[in-house]
Amino acid sequence: MGRNMLVDGEWKTDLEPYTDEDGAFDRVETSFRDWIRGTYRSADDIVTDGPEPEAGRYHLYVARNCPWAHGAALTRQLAGLTDAITMDIVDPVREDEGWEFTPEKEGCTPDTVNGADYLREVYVAADPEYTGRVTVPVLWDTQEDTIVNNESIEIMRMFATAFDGVGDEGLDLYPEGYREEIDRIIDAIYDSINNGVYRAGFAESQEAYDEAVTDVFDALDYWDEVLADQRYLAGDRLTLADVRMFPTLVRFDHCYHTAFNCDRQYLHQYEHLWPYLRDLYQTPGVAETVRMEHIKDQGYYQGEITPIGPDIDFDAPHDRDRLSSEEPAVQT
Repeated sequence: MGRNMLVDGEWKTDLEPYTDEDGAFDRVETSFRDWIRGTYRSADDIVTDGPEPEAGRYHLYVARNCPWAHGAALTRQLAGLTDAITMDIVDPVREDEGWEFTPEKEGCTPDTVNGADYLREVYVAADPEYTGRVTVPVLWDTQEDTIVNNESIEIMRMFATAFDGVGDEGLDLYPEGYREEIDRIIDAIYDSINNGVYRAGFAESQEAYDEAVTDVFDALDYWDEVLADQRYLAGDRLTLADVRMFPTLVRFDHCYHTAFNCDRQYLHQYEHLWPYLRDLYQTPGVAETVRMEHIKDQGYYQGEITPIGPDIDFDAPHDRDRLSSEEPAVQT
């Protein structure tokens, strides 16, 4: 399977494989990596330069089927930034032309900032000689007319930490006293779970697949045990670590189990991960970021027969609040 990408600002198709010479999935690093001032890159590393965190200045591009974009959109939602940071949604179906704006389709929007028909045009507007993949999420600076960043976890950190007091009242997803543990968890779950399902799904050798799928389920087993005694990944408070985990878990039974061959067991068969996922889903603001028709029918199974899958009720009672006496920290 090849990749479509921009080369010196020109759109090319089927240029390079998704896997390395050993058949293992090889994710290319993102290219735009600037930071908004006031962002905590880690517990003890705060950005002291860069553009200001101003309401109305920034715009987010996402696809509802993409878990990386979902994390950015969810952080924006929970941090109370839906009015301060505008957002457009591309079509979940990607053809040879890449991510497309199809406002006639339910749940999608036009490009309200740059008037583009395809997301690749936004990349070229930021850098006419850009070479690389065209991915979501994308954070656009309307004042400088350029892309600030297209790395999901860095956008999430900006939304969670740099905009305190800018938007509406929202959750403090990176609270003092939890930051080092949040950082550790985000690092731990990335390769094993968030990217692990992709390593399994795109593997082109048995050895690469076996290694990836083992990592996925070893990690899920571990976190299932951790969640037996605490409500959230970092303890008794919802944090950025949970926001990073959620998009992968909510897609697991409908998509990764079958489409990516992560089929040792379903997530809903886990004793603690399953009620934990329902707890997150039922947190105010979370469910409205989940568009399962974009994720499943038009996303992971686009152009193919869509498996019926298990009957999943994300709204079923969970009783997880008994594990936490803390209310989520709020920033205003």
